[in-house]
Amino acid sequence: MTEAPGSPTRRGNWFAVGAYALSAATTQLLWLTFAPITTEAAAHYQVSEGAIGFLSIIFPLVYVVLAIPSGLLLDRWFRPALMLGGALAAVGGLVRLVDTDSYSWALAGQIIVAIAQPLVMNAVTKLSVSYLPRPRRPIGIAIGSAGLFAGMVTAFLLGATIGTNIPSLLAVQAGIGVLAAAVLAVALSRPGRFFDQLDLGESETVDAAIKHPLRTVWSDPVVRLLVAVVAVGNGIFVALTTWLQPLLEPAGVSVSSAGVMLLLMVVAGMAGAIVVPALAAKRGNQTSWMIAAIIVTAAGCLALALAPADTSGFIVSLFIGFLLLATLPIVLDMIEKRTGPAASTATALVWMAGNAGGVALSAVVGTAVGAPALGFTMMAVLVAAFGLPITIALRTRIAREGPLKTATATL
Repeated sequence: MTEAPGSPTRRGNWFAVGAYALSAATTQLLWLTFAPITTEAAAHYQVSEGAIGFLSIIFPLVYVVLAIPSGLLLDRWFRPALMLGGALAAVGGLVRLVDTDSYSWALAGQIIVAIAQPLVMNAVTKLSVSYLPRPRRPIGIAIGSAGLFAGMVTAFLLGATIGTNIPSLLAVQAGIGVLAAAVLAVALSRPGRFFDQLDLGESETVDAAIKHPLRTVWSDPVVRLLVAVVAVGNGIFVALTTWLQPLLEPAGVSVSSAGVMLLLMVVAGMAGAIVVPALAAKRGNQTSWMIAAIIVTAAGCLALALAPADTSGFIVSLFIGFLLLATLPIVLDMIEKRTGPAASTATALVWMAGNAGGVALSAVVGTAVGAPALGFTMMAVLVAAFGLPITIALRTRIAREGPLKTATATL
């Protein structure tokens, strides 16, 4: 039966997209609970600041272990696996309330949320595949990605407003977690109707992607290049968020000003994640946006090396946030187009590479934290030396393969 072009089914299920974005935001909110209030939390739980930092560090550690298994799980049993992720995030938030003065209960809750995170984050592309028609998937992926940044912003804001009252902070976040899980369960109570609108050209390639998703995904050289782009881009973003404040402090930039710069970077990234991917997909110039993001990021880091100050910090944070963070949903949209039924496994590879890049580049830049000009210069050199060749190779490969359906038919 042919459906009318304006029917709700043809428009897609935007409630499911919004529910996912809320759930994604919740995982980030719970992850960064203690990041803005490290000193206060250490005093509250009577532990070291390093122990409080571990409550956040546990997330990328768990993610590296569970990224691929969760992606495979989502590709096989998408809705149950995603609902499980939302439910586990809510449970983790509630576990922290068992004893709000106990570090052990806080750690237990964080571990549960860390297990939930890959199940939620790896679902962003497949949710759009299932619940949105082909032309609307870029904006769906952008909204889901923006939810991640919204969760980060909310974590910073809640930390700044009620962070001194940790029991209240935990209670508010637990309530948000329960609400998000309930909304997601309602949204996913019905399966999506667009999974058959894949860009893969041959039915046997779809069967291969379903039976052997990891092998199918990694055999595609374009996917490997996209994964490398995220490793570099996210690596520089994590290095900036980790070392921006200590690198700017010798120039007289206060802790509060550095915090506002980081918040501005994430807010600008949220705006970029919504605006840029759909525009890039419409014009087919995704790699041009990636190159622009790399150039602007390198130039911004050099500007901070040469003229570190409040004004330059705010300007650089705005432009880097808008362009660099928009690269992620652009990559995810391209991943969805190429991998179809193996989208969650491919997304898992992207997130895992992003986490690995963050750890590696942060460690490298951290060796120069005592020399701010050198630290910022290192970031500029790293993003340009690795990011530009990878992106140019990506553009060349895509141009060589021709239209998308020809490329994906080889999967």
